[in-house]
Amino acid sequence: MNLSWIDLLVVCIYIVSIISIGFYLSKKASSSINSYFLGGNKIKWYFLGLSNASGMFDISGTMWTVAILFVYGLKSAWLPWLWPVWNQVFVMVFLAIWMRRSNVMTGAEWILTRFSGRGGKYSHIIVISFAIMSVIGFMAYFFEGIGKFAVQILPWDMAADLGFMTLTSAQSYALIIIGITTIYTLKGGMFSVVAADVFQFAIMTISCLIIGYIAYNAVTGEQIAAMTPQGWDNMFFGWNLDLNWDGLMPALNGKIASDGFEMFGTLIMLMLFKGIFASLAGPVPSYDMQRILSTRKPSEAAKMSGFTILVLYAPRYLMVAGLAALSIVYLSPQLSSMGSNVDFETILPMAITQFVPVGLKGLLLAGLLAAFMGTLAAFVNSAPAYIVNDLYKKYINPDAPAKTYVRYSYLASVILVVVGIIFGFYAKSLNSLTLWITSSLYGGYAAANVLKWIWWRFNGFGYFWGMLAGLVSSTIKLIFFPEIADIYLFPAILAFSFAGAFLGTFLTKPDDDEVLMKFYKNVRPWGFWKPIREKVQKLDPTFEPNKDFGRDAVNVLVGIVWQMSLVVLPIYLVIHNMKAFLITLAVTVVTMIILKFNWYDKLKNADKGYEDVK
Repeated sequence: MNLSWIDLLVVCIYIVSIISIGFYLSKKASSSINSYFLGGNKIKWYFLGLSNASGMFDISGTMWTVAILFVYGLKSAWLPWLWPVWNQVFVMVFLAIWMRRSNVMTGAEWILTRFSGRGGKYSHIIVISFAIMSVIGFMAYFFEGIGKFAVQILPWDMAADLGFMTLTSAQSYALIIIGITTIYTLKGGMFSVVAADVFQFAIMTISCLIIGYIAYNAVTGEQIAAMTPQGWDNMFFGWNLDLNWDGLMPALNGKIASDGFEMFGTLIMLMLFKGIFASLAGPVPSYDMQRILSTRKPSEAAKMSGFTILVLYAPRYLMVAGLAALSIVYLSPQLSSMGSNVDFETILPMAITQFVPVGLKGLLLAGLLAAFMGTLAAFVNSAPAYIVNDLYKKYINPDAPAKTYVRYSYLASVILVVVGIIFGFYAKSLNSLTLWITSSLYGGYAAANVLKWIWWRFNGFGYFWGMLAGLVSSTIKLIFFPEIADIYLFPAILAFSFAGAFLGTFLTKPDDDEVLMKFYKNVRPWGFWKPIREKVQKLDPTFEPNKDFGRDAVNVLVGIVWQMSLVVLPIYLVIHNMKAFLITLAVTVVTMIILKFNWYDKLKNADKGYEDVK
């Protein structure tokens, strides 16, 4: 694609600005390890919310979302339940509060507030292993996505023969962009990540509005209906998908079959089953958890998580819907002519190339680069904390100067990026990486991390063996059963994980009462804590246990509906389905009113007793 000098200038200004932010904030970030990884717990919750939203607005995910909307229509709104996306609702309603009350730096450090003794040490190590394994998987995912995107957008042939290996143009672009992102993240730490993310989110939101406006005026509902099969514009479903692209684009029937999504009702049931466990488990040890631990107090952690949902979905899906609608109406003949060779994950860059006018391409390109760089930067900042804070500082050199820890953080970041890139060279596709990360790897995380919240008897050995069983079973699935859709094997992975968790727990002694009582009194989770609750109340008769399970459950259900309405609202607008748009808008308003009174107004209780333990 030929970019005008204006487009190139916008992109260059953006890249220089981002690197400058990192260097400007480097002195502030390097003052301590807490400042480097958590911003000294001084960053406003709404800035962290914008940063968290920017971190979830990645190019790879956007390419995948545009592709599935093109193929599956409104039913694609359900497919992100593979993660599940509504785990953020669980975090917003209660998990962010529980987690922030711990006053720790990482998820691995948090584990030591829950488990004691040798089992606690084993649990600590397995969480570090999971954090490193997941970030390497995501690095490979980013490498695959940014390469596919850049080669479609940028005009230069960057293929290179290095002697020991040959790089494709896509791989060269990916290496350059990842390198730039790593530089500004290393220099500024969390301060740099958040400052850059807020700037990036502004660019991305403007880009989304532009794309949505272009698409709304360029396509009509009748044009979309003529180019899509019956049922494409209906988000509701039966047991079977019932989308037949014969006569329009037959290759899509093959894609649906290869994805393994024809039995859509069964798929939704499995995603719901998985989602409940995965959401109760809480955030995996990555950037989302790091934002929660960076807030100033528990109530702000909850507000940050809710604000992330509010500002993320509507703008993002306005752009997704716009690009998908433009592609369906104007690119379908071109895509259809490719037959079975079409790569639907390249629809996003193809649409930008054809439909975005000169002068705006640079802004949108900068915005999409911002989305990618923001997500990658979040991982580059969060993952080294587990190596430096939880391994080096705890077990090797606990009394080193602050600058030593920061320097080792630089080294850890570079190593993780390099290893992730190496894995990226062997990634088959965005879809395969997405499904493995969401369904297999995260599936192995769920069992042990649900039990840690709700059951007092669950101990460190149970956690270790539950996590290990999950990691082993998810890896076996990846190696020996790659052709089976990951979500269909989730129940087996979960069962294997629960077996490891229960065996590890019942074959060993309970954790120390003192540790359990301190954890329960500080975090105040609901669940099966009666023996510990009675001991806490015996020592402190004024202690009030958490009785909010019913209200939390209602708020989770309302929050999921609210989040889903924010996803489909812009899609209905772009495809000119005004009746569905108005109904969805009403649902959005009603759910927000309920959450205002039943969740937001109750957050003042989240900080009760917090200052006493800080």
